[in-house]
Amino acid sequence: MIEVLVVDDDMRVARVNAAYVEKVPGFHVAGEAHSAAEALHRLETLPRLDLVLLDHYLPDATGLAVVQEMRRRGDQTDVIMVTAARDVSTVQAAMRHGALQYLVKPFAFAGLRAKLEAYAELRRTLDGGGEAEQAEVDRIFGALSAPSEPDLPKGHSPTTAELVRQSLMHADGPLSAQEIAERTGVSRQTAQRYLKLLERTGRARLTLKYGDAGRPEHRYVWATRG
Repeated sequence: MIEVLVVDDDMRVARVNAAYVEKVPGFHVAGEAHSAAEALHRLETLPRLDLVLLDHYLPDATGLAVVQEMRRRGDQTDVIMVTAARDVSTVQAAMRHGALQYLVKPFAFAGLRAKLEAYAELRRTLDGGGEAEQAEVDRIFGALSAPSEPDLPKGHSPTTAELVRQSLMHADGPLSAQEIAERTGVSRQTAQRYLKLLERTGRARLTLKYGDAGRPEHRYVWATRG
C-alpha cells in the first residue's frame, strides 16, 4: 500500500480528499494535517509515508514552505500539490522544490484518481531498478503526465462552480437550489445548473423532500457525506 498524508487547512476538505484517496486501489491514508506545523510533525512521527497531498494555503505557512522545510531536513517524501493557487510563480516554485504533480482545485474524484494512478505507475517503474535506455527514461518522465480532469462544460464558470461546491461541502445537510442561490448570490436557475453538474460527475447526491402536496423538492448533499 502507498501511505498518504492529506494536508488541508479545511477539515471537511481534508476528509473529502482522504475519502477520495481511499477509493483508489493500492492507496491508504496514514493521517491528516490541517496546518504546516502539524504536517511537519506528522512527517516526523508517522511510521511510514510515501506521498503527501499538500495544500498551499495553510494558516501558519504555505505548502511551499512545508516542502522547503522537508527537503532541508532531508525528507524526500513525494509531494503532490493539491491547491487553489493558480499563479504561475507558485506552480514554478512547486516544481523547483520537487513537487511531482500539481492538481488545481476544484477537481472531481476522476482528476485525483488519474494523478494517483500515474504516481503508482511511476513507483512501479522506478522500483524495477537497473539501467534505463532512452525509451525507458522517457516513460519515467512521462509517467505523471496523466490527463487532468476535463474542463467544465462550455458556459460554466470555474468561480461559480467553486462557490456552489464550497456551499454544498460546508452545509450541515441537503440544500435546495434556492438555498444554494441565497448562499452564493447566483440565480436559482444557475444554482440548479451547477448542482446538476455536480450530480452528474458524482460529487453531489440528489435527495427528494416530499411535502403535503405537489412535486417533491430536489435537494442536494455532498456525495462523501455519510
